[in-house]
Amino acid sequence: MRVTASGLVMAGLLTAVTACTAAGPPKADAPASAPTAAERPAPASPAASPGTGTGTPTLTPEQAQAALIGESDLGVPWTAADSTATWHDGLLKAATGQPGCQRLLEALYTDELLGAPAGPQAVTALDDGDDSAQLRYQVDASRSADVDRTLAWLRTLPSTCGQFTAQTTAAGTEAVQVADAGLRDFGDARQGLRITLTAQPSAADDPTTLTLDVAVVRVGDDAIVLTAGALGTLPDDTTEQALDVGVRRLAQVREQGRAQA
Repeated sequence: MRVTASGLVMAGLLTAVTACTAAGPPKADAPASAPTAAERPAPASPAASPGTGTGTPTLTPEQAQAALIGESDLGVPWTAADSTATWHDGLLKAATGQPGCQRLLEALYTDELLGAPAGPQAVTALDDGDDSAQLRYQVDASRSADVDRTLAWLRTLPSTCGQFTAQTTAAGTEAVQVADAGLRDFGDARQGLRITLTAQPSAADDPTTLTLDVAVVRVGDDAIVLTAGALGTLPDDTTEQALDVGVRRLAQVREQGRAQA
C-alpha cells in the first residue's frame, strides 16, 4: 500500500525536525527513561582502541565512512535524506510499563541499538518519498562480544515483546507488534526484526501504522545497524538489498586495509 505525504499529516502527531547530513542524521533527545548503564556495552578503553579482541586493527573513521551505502546502491526513488523522518518523534517517542520492551523503544528512538559507540562510527540516511520511507544505515567499529550480546537480546524480543501497548507523547496509545524478520545469512551473525506500531489519536482519526525493519549484522568485529521505516508498507526487499550491498562493501574495505598495511 502506498501512502501520499498529504495523507500522513495528523494534528499533533508529525513534528518538525532538524536538518541532517548524509554523514549522520540528527539524533533526537533521549526519553526520560534511558537504558541503564548495565544494559549498554562498556566503551572501549584507551588500551583497547588500537585493535580488537581478535587482533584485527580497529576500523578507522575513514574506513567506516567508505563502508556506507548510498542512494545509487538502492536506485530510484531513494535520495539522500535532509531531515529525520516525520514519524520519528510521533511514534517512536513512547513509554510502556514493560521494562524489556521499553528498552527496545528507547533504543529505536535514540538510534542506539548497540548502545553508546565504542569506537569509530559512520551513519547515513536515505529517503523514499514515494513511500514516505526512510532508511538509516550505520557502520560501527565494535567488539564481537558486544555485538553478539545485542544479537542475543534482539532474538528474545519476538517472544518477550511480541505484542504490547505504549503511550506516545503525541499520538495517544499505540499497539506494537514485534516479529522475527527472517534475514538471510548476512555476515558472521545477524538478527532482524519487523516491528509495526499502530496509533489512533482519537476516534475521529484514522489509525496511523509505522512499519519498521530493524537489522544488526556482525562482520568480524564490526557491525552494521539498519533501520528502515515507512508509514504503511515498506518497499519490497529494501532491507535485504541494503544489507547485501553493505556487507560486501564492508568486507572489501577491510580487505583493502589489510592489503595496505
